[in-house]
Amino acid sequence: MLDQELGQDVEADRRTTGAGAGEQERPGRGFRLRDDFRRAQLAIAALFWALGFQYGTWASRLPTIKARLDLSTAEVGLLLMACGAGAAASFPLVAVLTKRLGSRRLACLSAVCLGLLLPALAVAPDYPVALVIVCCDGILVGCLNVAMNAQGAALEVVYDRRSMGKFHATFSAGSLCAALLASGMNLLTSSLLAHFAVAAAILLLLIAYARPGLLPQDQQPEPEPKGESTQAEPKQRRLPLPSRVTIWMGLAMAFGTVTEGAMNDWSALYLKNVAKAAAELAPMGIAVVSVMMVLARVFADGWRARWGDARIVRVGSALAGLGLAVALLVGGVVPALLGFACVGLGVAAVTPCVYMAAARQGSDALALVAAMGTTGMLAGPAVIGFIASASSLAWGMGAVAASAVLVSLCSTRINWPANAEK
Repeated sequence: MLDQELGQDVEADRRTTGAGAGEQERPGRGFRLRDDFRRAQLAIAALFWALGFQYGTWASRLPTIKARLDLSTAEVGLLLMACGAGAAASFPLVAVLTKRLGSRRLACLSAVCLGLLLPALAVAPDYPVALVIVCCDGILVGCLNVAMNAQGAALEVVYDRRSMGKFHATFSAGSLCAALLASGMNLLTSSLLAHFAVAAAILLLLIAYARPGLLPQDQQPEPEPKGESTQAEPKQRRLPLPSRVTIWMGLAMAFGTVTEGAMNDWSALYLKNVAKAAAELAPMGIAVVSVMMVLARVFADGWRARWGDARIVRVGSALAGLGLAVALLVGGVVPALLGFACVGLGVAAVTPCVYMAAARQGSDALALVAAMGTTGMLAGPAVIGFIASASSLAWGMGAVAASAVLVSLCSTRINWPANAEK
């Protein structure tokens, strides 16, 4: 196994450094390349962890923010929608910044600003200022989301090793760590500023560690053949219209993140109010989904190498939608938990695979897909809430199942790379 991995390392090094067939390999070269890969992998993983940690930090203290600013439930909902609106509006800005700064500088800059926004939110004097801060947070989330996925995609291309699944598992781990830190800080102090200052310090130290290991340049996709003409083409607009394939990718990402976000927000209420679970069992819905997603994302890269990204997305999202639909029809606590497990298992690899496919289309496609994904994650739970209010929570969860099935349908319209098809 070790010899096989070293052979892959040497072959990847030959591709990336341009070594010819007649060159001799230097002793230890495979080990050096492996060290470079691990260093970059850890640095990029730090970005994913940082994004999950930053969002989880302020989201976990929403009750404190609500009490401090004397907000109503509707105003808290609008605060969350402001974050989603910022993420959706970030697409034009991210597309330009990615080209001008590159993913490395954009990732570091946006991560640092996200860290600094935490203390700013803690001392926001009133609700309008908090709305502006959270909207800026959404924009910066969009920037970091695109930059870190561009880094992850470049790592896979340069070293020919799949890592996106593990990166997204790291994002989930960051959210978990944020919740644990919030619980610990609540035991020590009731000061929101102290908590957010500690979280900001952690983020800044982490980015300082990650920056040297990030890839210095983005991996650009090879240009498609343009036919017989070899003349220079006229300059394109700064923000070209997305292609049909990019739109399908964006829709798949949006429906996937709607499914993921809605399960985190509504599964506990479904267990308690619809399945009539005991109070101590209600949080198990979130736990089942989260554990299955983390486990699936840890193993997702191996599945991608074996079966291909296209099959993983199509089969996985179909499993999520049909499994949840059957659970809703049967009713009861145990079927609900099994259906939730199907969702966590099935949608876990959707975002890594679609991000990778979008990155191969270029920075504009990645920016649009990331913006739609972030919007779905932040706005999707609110849409499910509106459906539940108009009918019932069971119908709202049915919409979640339908959203997962739509991911599978959209994925059939995506032109997956040849090595990701099967």
